[in-house]
Amino acid sequence: MEGILGMSSVERERSFVIRQVVEDGLPCRVAAERLDLGVRQVIRLVKLWRLHGDAGLVSKQRGRVSPLRLAPQVQALIAGHLREKYADFGATLAAEKLAELDGLTVSKETVRKLQIELGLWRPKVRGIKRVFQARDRRPRFGELIQIDGSPHDWFEGRAPKCTLLVFIDDATSRLTALHFAPAETTRAYLFALKAHVLSHGVPLAFYSDKHGIFRVNAKEAVSGDGYTEFDRVLRRLNIGSICASTPQAKGRVERANQTLQDRLIKEMRLRGISNIADANAFLPTFIAMWHKKFAVPPREEADAHRPWLGLGASLDEALARHDTRSLSKDLTFRVADTLYGVKPQGSGITMRQGRVQLQHFLDGSMQVQYKDKPIIWEILKTFPVPSPTEDEKTIDCRMEALLAPTRKYLENPSAKAA
Repeated sequence: MEGILGMSSVERERSFVIRQVVEDGLPCRVAAERLDLGVRQVIRLVKLWRLHGDAGLVSKQRGRVSPLRLAPQVQALIAGHLREKYADFGATLAAEKLAELDGLTVSKETVRKLQIELGLWRPKVRGIKRVFQARDRRPRFGELIQIDGSPHDWFEGRAPKCTLLVFIDDATSRLTALHFAPAETTRAYLFALKAHVLSHGVPLAFYSDKHGIFRVNAKEAVSGDGYTEFDRVLRRLNIGSICASTPQAKGRVERANQTLQDRLIKEMRLRGISNIADANAFLPTFIAMWHKKFAVPPREEADAHRPWLGLGASLDEALARHDTRSLSKDLTFRVADTLYGVKPQGSGITMRQGRVQLQHFLDGSMQVQYKDKPIIWEILKTFPVPSPTEDEKTIDCRMEALLAPTRKYLENPSAKAA
């Protein structure tokens, strides 16, 4: 608060003590201790008080414009960019983009101050939350990879909602794989896993949530081997699987999701990216930007990844869904809604009631083997099947598919009339 002669509370306290030095003979050493100043500074203040009274103790900097203050025209230029291009950007990201794209180097706090003045930024109200103690990072790159899917409106209405699969290393915060897909499915995770293995090798373990992709959640399941399809692939590659009990337990990937939903969305907006194909093509560039900004060195230099020594075809076999079927008397078998028939080289009598092994590859192709040898097959017939069930992470993709015809008609009403 300001007092007489525009003095602050600190200056009024100095005036009181300095007056005691001049009028009551208080030693300068004692005055220096009371004011937490040096003795020479107290002597200087005594001289100023004798010459100018209390006005001599008022700071000469008050009311002067800082030499570091931005020029009004520069402030107006930055404010214009904040309104037009970075209206929903955070202060840190906005400051980075102002320097990168507009050549305006300014601190993030200055940007935050301008955002507050423009009404573009409000502080978050933080409630009382449960305390989760931070877990130490793993020491080596590749020891533990946290994985998660983030369903979101990644294209801000320019395209249907989709899911971003995120693989992040626990030791370094490096993004080892990113992959956009219409929904969070086993097949989408296998695409991301393939990219990770080809780029870095085979990690020691994955850390995920308890989604049905990663573990069998039916408590009383009596059929099957107790493993999901994704878990079977991990077992073939000798990768450990750990499921977290809470989102906070895998906080590194959860925080990465929040940052990606801020930065990645805005980077794609600035580049005009509006579909999954272009977004996946941009991801390697964004990953390099992420590593430059957020990656940290591991505590130990050794890489925990095991190098993938096989060929691409052998990796495709490891990632394929393996299944078995029994041949009927007419050498047919059924998978889901399709009836297949095999073409034996001979009469095929010995193949009746025989077991064939199926490999469903990521590209949609299928290989059929009988006694570990490939055989020729053909599609005979397709049947209608019930609609698949959806969960909370795939319902958005299903709804977008149902709404697509309506949206197309609203965008072009003349198409239906024609």
